[in-house]
Order: sequence, then C-alpha cells, then structure tokens
Amino acid sequence: MIKNLLLRSRLGAARFAGPAMVAATALAAVSTPVLAWEPVKPVEFVVPAGTGGGADQMARLIQGIVVKHKLMKEPLVVVNKSGGAGAEGFLSVKEAKGDPHKIIISLSNLFTTPMATGVPFNWKDMSPVAMMALDQFVLWTNAGEPYKNAGEYIAAVKAGGPNKFKMGGTGSKQEDQIITVAIEKATGTKFIYVPFKGGGEVAVQLVGNHVNSTVNNPIEAVAQWRAGSLRALCVFDAERMPFKAKVTDTQSWNDIPTCKEAGIPTDYTMLRGIFMPAGVTPEQRAFYVDLLTKIAATPEWKEYMEKGAFNPKFMTGEAFTKWLGEAEAAHRTLMTEAGFMAGSSK
Repeated sequence: MIKNLLLRSRLGAARFAGPAMVAATALAAVSTPVLAWEPVKPVEFVVPAGTGGGADQMARLIQGIVVKHKLMKEPLVVVNKSGGAGAEGFLSVKEAKGDPHKIIISLSNLFTTPMATGVPFNWKDMSPVAMMALDQFVLWTNAGEPYKNAGEYIAAVKAGGPNKFKMGGTGSKQEDQIITVAIEKATGTKFIYVPFKGGGEVAVQLVGNHVNSTVNNPIEAVAQWRAGSLRALCVFDAERMPFKAKVTDTQSWNDIPTCKEAGIPTDYTMLRGIFMPAGVTPEQRAFYVDLLTKIAATPEWKEYMEKGAFNPKFMTGEAFTKWLGEAEAAHRTLMTEAGFMAGSSK
C-alpha cells in the first residue's frame, strides 16, 4: 500500500449567491496593508509541462483571475518549459536565484524528475510560496467496455495474464507510472505502461481504445466522462471527493468510490504548488503569498476546484515546507521500490 502523501483536509464546495458581491467581499477579507515590495516589471510564470495539461490550465486560470480582479500592476506572463519531464522549467528557476520576477507552478514532478533523471535539482533550490491544491487521480476505462467497477476490471486484467492490458499515462517514471506500479503491487497484476506527452492525449487515446485504462487527473478527462465516452472506476484517495453536483447525467465526483473501497489498497495525490527562485527576500515572497491567498478566495477559483475535483488544500509558510520534506521522503521510497531512481538496474 502506498503511504498517503498528504495531510488530509477536506473543504466542502461553497455556494455563491452573487459572484460580483462575493468576489469583492472575499478579496476585502484577505486584503493586507500596503506591501513593502511589488513587481516593477512583467512576471514570468513558468509551467514545467506542455500546453493544455492540468498545470498549464491552472496557471492560465491564475493569470486570468489576476487580470479580472486587477491584483497586480504588472502582467503575469505564462511560459511553458516542458523539456526533460519538467527539468527545463525547474532549472530555469534554479538559475534565476534572487529574481522576484519569476515564479513556477509545480506538480509532484518536483520530486520525481530529479530522482528519475539525476538532473541536479531539488525543491530546496527554490523558495516555496504556497500549496494551491492537491490533484486527484482516477482509474478510467472506456465506457464501451463491460467493466462496471474497478473490481471487475482488475479481475479481467488478472484473467488476461501479465502484459496483456495497456495502461496509458503521462510521461515515464512520473506520477502516472508510479500509480500503475502501485496497482500492480497491490493487486498482483502486470500492465504494459504506455506513456504519452500529456493528460489530454491520454484521454483521447483511451476514447479511441488504443489503451485499456488510464490513471488521469479528473480535469484532464472530465469532458470525455461527461460525454459518456469514459467510465470512472475509482479515485486514488483515502476519502471520496466531496463534490456532489452531477457531472454526468447520473454521477457526481462524490459517486466515484475510493480505490480502497473497490479493493485496490492504493492512494496518491499530486501537488499543485507555487515557488519562487531561491535568494528572494521575505518581502518579495510575502507579495506572492498575499496574491495567491486572494486568488484562492475568489469564486472563480472555488468553481475551478469543484469542476476539476481538486482537494482544495491551501498551505503556506512552515507548514508547506514541512509537507514538502515529508512528500520528498515518501516519493523517494516509492521511486526506489518501483526501480525508477536514476541508476537503478530495474
């Protein structure tokens, strides 16, 4: 069983009577005195992944909220740097030590990429600003297949024998493949893992029956689920997702059982966090903490959390730094057990 990588804290979905009024109230509630520092030129917002994926979508939403609510005087410019499983983006921030006009959105490849590739980078080479959310993973199959639940699917995989069923995912030796290995260890199955460039492509490949299943994030497969092309079998979390509004004609996110409920004792969630280069001042970091706190209070952000079925955990300061240290240790164990560490013979 995979150790849970996060501090569990579920927040129910909020309801908003008047978006404009609530937005103003929410922003006023988190307003702070005049800050000691603010950007004096455009801020580069690095996405260490390709366009269209979950990280890119979140970064561009943040950019849009900043513009809509006029939260910055200078523009926030999204730049995708996806090379080397995100290493290009991380190294660009590492090399920008002391530059307060560059921030990066991070996934759990913050840990897995340097462990798998040996690239000279560690999360401590950056300044943590805020955890914006934790992203879920769901086991998906094509809706045209006969499997009605995760138990039936795993039974079919076992009956088919090793390396007969294909599991699609984003990247190699990253989160999706880690979860695939965890499923194999928990159930005694063996998949052919097929890597793709991003979650959008993964969903399309499953719709086309080019793979048998995926472990995609909710937001990357929700359109195909809503259209009736995909079936959600279970979520890799200790608790069901709290969102009860119907997404399909018959199901809400809350209707999807946990994988533990379905007989797969495995859970894993992925970081969505914001970092700055190392060497910035406390005043410079405080500006972005304040900015992101305001963003998390907007109705647009809360709506995005529900639509994407995120765990809306927000964390800053020492608590976030402690979480990062614990998550790094947990990923090191997972990567070692899977044989994914750089130099591993597996």
